[in-house]
Amino acid sequence: MAIDRSGEIATNLEAVRDQISKAASIAGRALDEITLIAVTKTFPASDVEILRDLGVNDFGENRDADAAPKAAAVGGTWHFQGQIQSNKLKSITSWANVIHSLDEIRHFEVIEKSAPYPLDIFCQVSLDGSAGRGGVSEQKLYELAQAIEKSATHRLQGLMAVAPLGVDPSDAFSKLSVIHKAFMADFPKADKLSAGMSGDFKEAIAYGATHIRIGSSILGSR
Repeated sequence: MAIDRSGEIATNLEAVRDQISKAASIAGRALDEITLIAVTKTFPASDVEILRDLGVNDFGENRDADAAPKAAAVGGTWHFQGQIQSNKLKSITSWANVIHSLDEIRHFEVIEKSAPYPLDIFCQVSLDGSAGRGGVSEQKLYELAQAIEKSATHRLQGLMAVAPLGVDPSDAFSKLSVIHKAFMADFPKADKLSAGMSGDFKEAIAYGATHIRIGSSILGSR
């Protein structure tokens, strides 16, 4: 069974890497600009080990309780991309290397107090103003980014966003690209863009995504 699972994941991963390569080529971008994060939420540590053996080093998780034991068991760069709860942050900062979903200053204040090591942080921006999928409003984005940039410990990487439901991904990521370019005028080092999942990563790459978060296309449906 384990051999079958390894083969399944290897086949899926090869197909995704090929699609990433083609999307980068169409966009006129270098492949090494794009980091593939394998989203391993709800899948066992054994799948993470298979991915690591296949050369994947970046793993994404949405839930602290599921992620902590996997991160302890399998080395790599661990990315937290779920909606943040204050009471989970101390634990999250004990295993995550990168946080993609920061959208409140009060959460960053907890990170400053509890994180045992420096973190790379993306500000999650809302593309439609709804609270359902998380994200700070454009109006509050700069205040949040300034707080992170002032930190002597943690590093502001750039922006993250999720395409709103029912919106054409190209329209969503075009808007994100405009927001990000304006943002970099004030935060020139924050040149990373975390956008795109299994259903829309090609569009995200076309509009400048540097980090794409892919789960089901690699590991199957949950």
